[in-house]
Amino acid sequence: MKPASALLLCARQELLLAVRSRWTQIFALVFAGLALAVAASGYILSGGSGVQDFARTAASLVQLVLLLVPLMALLLGVLSLYPERGSAELLFSQPVARRMILFGKLLGLFAALAAAQAVGFGAAGSVVFARSGGEGIGGFALLLAGSFVLTAIFLGLAALLVTGNGRSRARALALALVVWFAAIVLFDVAALGVASLLPSGPAARVLIVAVLVNPADAVRTGALLGAEGTTAFGAASLAFLRFTRGPLGAGILLGLSLLVWTAVPPLLAAWRLERRDL
Repeated sequence: MKPASALLLCARQELLLAVRSRWTQIFALVFAGLALAVAASGYILSGGSGVQDFARTAASLVQLVLLLVPLMALLLGVLSLYPERGSAELLFSQPVARRMILFGKLLGLFAALAAAQAVGFGAAGSVVFARSGGEGIGGFALLLAGSFVLTAIFLGLAALLVTGNGRSRARALALALVVWFAAIVLFDVAALGVASLLPSGPAARVLIVAVLVNPADAVRTGALLGAEGTTAFGAASLAFLRFTRGPLGAGILLGLSLLVWTAVPPLLAAWRLERRDL
């Protein structure tokens, strides 16, 4: 079988399994409900009424995306990619490179999770467009793209965890939760804590590095830059923007960082899988 055909076959099979999964269906419903709630509640929180426009909705949705999307990608990735005894031996005994099987499964999972997110963004976007018009839709679309990128990155990290943890699914799931907590919660707290103990110059460099090495921070910075310019930035993002001397340089560096994060984990996972004794 040709590698491309094997890749698409594995992707289609994994997509069907993921779409039928209750986890994926629950994620789609919860994400859609929360996205609609965020779109409708922004002005209420600020003392107004009605549905937010696209720019404010995108800025409000950033934290929801950062919390839910990586967590779901890690958990579903570990549960779906972990090799079951018997079925894994049969699958990997086929005359197809193991990396093609892995990449196909990752592609199918990505398509299922991206579709679930598109449902949520589409529901919120439809309401916003009907009530507030299309102003700021570019930032909203950029956040959707960032959500897809986060999905790909954390699916790759899930594959890396699975291929590096023998036959212990529980350990892989525990490590997935640790990775999520470290990337989404602990990393920013640690970076700000270290920066607060340093003079302004070294502190700014720490914050700049923090934005580039953490994919969640990179997506947050890019999404806020696209939705509201610099008005919604925190300390780390403002230090990074000053370092890059404007949005264009910031966008290029953020794009390179996210490209590395998207490509390296699945490639390392494929390298491990090729050398693993199933």
